[in-house]
Amino acid sequence: MEDCKSNKKNHFWLIVCVGIFIGVVLKLFVVDFLHVSGRSMMPSINDGETIVVNKLAYGIVKPYGESLLVQWAVPKEGDVVIYLYKDKIVVKRCIAVSGDLLEYSANQLYTLKINGNDIPLNEIQYNNLKGSECVPDGYILAVGDNYDESIDSRTYGFVSTKNILGKVLCK
Repeated sequence: MEDCKSNKKNHFWLIVCVGIFIGVVLKLFVVDFLHVSGRSMMPSINDGETIVVNKLAYGIVKPYGESLLVQWAVPKEGDVVIYLYKDKIVVKRCIAVSGDLLEYSANQLYTLKINGNDIPLNEIQYNNLKGSECVPDGYILAVGDNYDESIDSRTYGFVSTKNILGKVLCK
C-alpha cells in the first residue's frame, strides 16, 4: 500500500516538472505575453494593453538574446513586430521591406513616401534617411502608428530582419 502512495507522489512531481519545463520552452521560443508601455502604437495598441507575440513567426530566437538563431521568414509590410532598441523591447509596424523604394519630399513639410503612404518626418529624421533610395537587403523600416510620439526607424535607421524577435498576433 505504501508503494502505491509513493508512486502516485512521484508521478505527481514528474507531471509538475514536465509541465514547468514545457511552459518555460513555450515562453522562451514560441509565444510571449508582453505589457505595452507607451503611446507610440496608438490607436492600434494602447498604453497598458497586453499583446500576444508569436516568437516563431520569423525564426528561432536566441534565449534571452536580441537576434535569431535560425531565420526562415522575414516581416511583410503591415506586420507589427517586436525587437530590441537600447535594451528594451519595442513594438512597431513594418512599413517597408528590403528593396522598397523610398521617396522624399522637403517642400513645406518633410515627408517620406512609401508604397503610396506619406510618412511625416522632422528635419533630423529627413537628414538621417534621405541618403537611402530603398530599404537595404536584410532590413525593414519600422515605424510606430502614432507618428508624433514614436521613436522608430525614422530616427535610428533600418532594423535588421535578424533582430526581429517576433510578430504581434493580437492584443
